[in-house]
Amino acid sequence: MVYTKLSYLCFMGNPLITHLRLFRPITAEDQELIASYFVPAVFKEGDTLFKGGKTCQDLFFVCKGVLRILATNEKGVEVTHFFVKENQFCTILHSFNNQVHASESIEAACDAEVMVIKKTRLLDLYRRLPFFKELIDQIMQQRLLDKIQLRNAYLGEDSAGRYKLFIMQQADIA
Repeated sequence: MVYTKLSYLCFMGNPLITHLRLFRPITAEDQELIASYFVPAVFKEGDTLFKGGKTCQDLFFVCKGVLRILATNEKGVEVTHFFVKENQFCTILHSFNNQVHASESIEAACDAEVMVIKKTRLLDLYRRLPFFKELIDQIMQQRLLDKIQLRNAYLGEDSAGRYKLFIMQQADIA
C-alpha cells in the first residue's frame, strides 16, 4: 500500500465529498473537516488492502478503480464475493462494526486510488459531526440492499447464466 500526500484524482474535486453531497447538503467547513480525516492511498492491481484472519479497521472510499472482496473456500480456492467500484465505500462490514475477525479479504482488482479512514478516526469524526454517522449508515444500508438484490439475481443460475448477468448488470466492472 502506498499512501500519497496528494493523489491527483482524490484531491481534484474530492469525489468523496461529491458523493456525500448526493445524500445531503454539507457546509464547506464540514466538508473540509471530513476530507481531513481521510487519507489518500494508491494500490496496484493485486495489492491487498485488507487480509482476512484479523479485524478490519479501515473504511475505504474508491475514487478510481475497482476493489474485490474475496474469501478462500475449504478447497483453498479464492472466491470473489463482490466487486466495489468507484464512488462506493468498502470494508468488511461485520468485522469493522463488531470488531471480530474476518475471513474475507479486500484486494485491488485493478490499479486503484482510495480514501482511507481508520475506525478510531471515524468514531472521532462521528463525535465531531453527529450527522455524519447517520449519513454513513444510510449509505451503507443502501449499499447492503443493492448487494442483496445483486446476489439474489444470481441465485439459481448456472455459471454461464451468472456470467451473462454479470456482463449485463456490471458491464462497467467487467
